[in-house]
Amino acid sequence: MITRQRLAAGVCALLAALTAGIAFPAGAVADETAAQAAPKVELVLDVSGSMRARDIDGGSRMAAAKQAFNEVLDATPEEVQLGIRTLGANYRGNDRKTGCKDTAQLYPVGTLDRTEAKTAVATLNPTGWTPIGPALLKAAADLDGGDGTRRIVLISDGEDTCQPLDPCEVAREIAAKGVGLTIDTLGLVPDAKTRDQLSCIADATGGTYTSVQHKEELTDRVGQLVDRAADPVATPVAVEGADACAEAPALKSGLYTDREEFAQHRWYRVDVEPGKELRASVSVAADRTVNPDYGVLLRAVTVHGREIVRGEAAGNGRTDVISTGLRYPKAESDDENAAAETVCLQVSNSFSAASGVKTTPGMPLELTVDVVDGPDQASDVASFGLGRGWWLLGALVVIGFLAGVLWGWLSRLRIAIWRTN
Repeated sequence: MITRQRLAAGVCALLAALTAGIAFPAGAVADETAAQAAPKVELVLDVSGSMRARDIDGGSRMAAAKQAFNEVLDATPEEVQLGIRTLGANYRGNDRKTGCKDTAQLYPVGTLDRTEAKTAVATLNPTGWTPIGPALLKAAADLDGGDGTRRIVLISDGEDTCQPLDPCEVAREIAAKGVGLTIDTLGLVPDAKTRDQLSCIADATGGTYTSVQHKEELTDRVGQLVDRAADPVATPVAVEGADACAEAPALKSGLYTDREEFAQHRWYRVDVEPGKELRASVSVAADRTVNPDYGVLLRAVTVHGREIVRGEAAGNGRTDVISTGLRYPKAESDDENAAAETVCLQVSNSFSAASGVKTTPGMPLELTVDVVDGPDQASDVASFGLGRGWWLLGALVVIGFLAGVLWGWLSRLRIAIWRTN
């Protein structure tokens, strides 16, 4: 009896040890992210009279915007300082001069009180003019100061009605100040003039333009842009890809921007030393009307033209940005003087322009390159190409096998003792 008790205790101890090893894997590293200045975001909403139109999923544009704001406010990261500015929300008259001054801060940029912000949004009703230019100038002033990320997210359903203060020129003026402020725009109407103006505003500051026609799309896109503000600040470096690898620019780890024409190939080069891993991703933004069904391909190729690995993605016209990525680990070498391998990165797309749409300049392209230490521990997700779920499954199989063997041995011992007695 004592022997059986000791064996049972040993089995329990073994299972506990294995379980602890799974729950607390070796090699865990604490988050050492450095403290950064709080990111600031101001949502600028068009509340002009045209927002009464009921053409978004059976409801009004204003209702879709309110729903999106409420959901985004619930999901805003704690570290983001968020504010809300309106344009065309207060003046109902026909005096142009007065209407073009109609922009006000609905909620100040700062620590977010979700209940207070939602209450303020609930009071909005479509009212007056569309002074986009003046609203952008005021929003830039609202975000003035600080070293963190600063982003304006403009949601509008029409062109500025307060020319000659051209909102594109306002955006260029903001960009020329070098204040590091990005303006992203969302258009609620698939109108060519509106799209051109909002695209121009976004392009001037390195932002993005998105056309949205459904409530879920609006909520998702605004949420993405607010979340992006919480990411560490990274300033993209402008680079010009080549038509062939031999003439391609050599890149190091970093974030790069370029432009790629329809159905064009762009080449870049990265040196990967033995024991290192190349991680690359690319995003191409359709900043104008394109035909549905398109794709983006990212290939890693040797200088001799042999493909190493590829990443690809396809779209059907429901999104304005399409992304893909790849990973290439370079094996360790016994030769201490082994040279780095030059890897050629090829970016190509299968976009096609809709009828009457200009094909130049090319579409915005964002390329991320990271050359990091290669995987050398079983806890690394890339090890053997398996994720953590496979390791857990393998550990459970081993535990089950050992437990079965020990249980069978205990059963045989018990029967032997019973026969002896």
